[in-house]
Amino acid sequence: MPRIAVFNQKGGVGKTTTALNLAAAMARQEQRVLLIDLDPQAHLSAVHGQVLGEVADSMYAFYQGGRQLAELEIDWHGIGRLIPAHAELIKVDSTFGKGPTILNRLNQGLNDLNTAHEDRSVVIDCCPFLGVLSLNAIFAADRLLVPISSDFLALRGALQVERTLQALEPVLKRRVERRYLLTRFDRRRNMGFEIQKRLTDRFGEEVCETVISENVAIAEAPSCNRDIFSHAATSRGAQDYAALAEELKRKEFF
Repeated sequence: MPRIAVFNQKGGVGKTTTALNLAAAMARQEQRVLLIDLDPQAHLSAVHGQVLGEVADSMYAFYQGGRQLAELEIDWHGIGRLIPAHAELIKVDSTFGKGPTILNRLNQGLNDLNTAHEDRSVVIDCCPFLGVLSLNAIFAADRLLVPISSDFLALRGALQVERTLQALEPVLKRRVERRYLLTRFDRRRNMGFEIQKRLTDRFGEEVCETVISENVAIAEAPSCNRDIFSHAATSRGAQDYAALAEELKRKEFF
């Protein structure tokens, strides 16, 4: 059960969009996928289209109510399954502290779930700041995908993520495999190519060859409660996310 956390400490870089569309692309490769929304903003859950109900049916109940992950899954047609978020998740940071038990909570929950779903991939949409929830995702994941929008502030964010991972790895006692993905890439502007070069100079083969182009269809799809493939299958955005999934599969990232 490969576990991919989609994380960046900077917002507005296409994190939720990437989690959604990567999962959809993986499903199109006939892979079974579980999406976990670990962001109190619950944008991924909102795209699903199901009106969020009681907090007891969300990821918060996994932390606060002791419910099992399997009990919280809902179906997502064309993709797989989703465990939705709820605004109450914001309380996790202040309620449980940062001890090893809480930081390994998601990892243990996924280990328990793995006994019944060994062949299923997990994609985790993280919140855009480093706290208990994001640390849960990093501790649970064996892969990290870092979306970076094509601007210089996002480049600084990537360097911050790398420093964070380097600080965590002595605690994790392993190196988390990661890939850096350029999003909102505008081929008409030199800045995107400059950022791509700087990223490649710094991170080498950990930078994805595929870039996600600036594309209207990608921006429109969530408002229609759809991923890019069900919304505009022939769009440049769909082509880019399909190419990303092919690249990551070829390189055994999942």
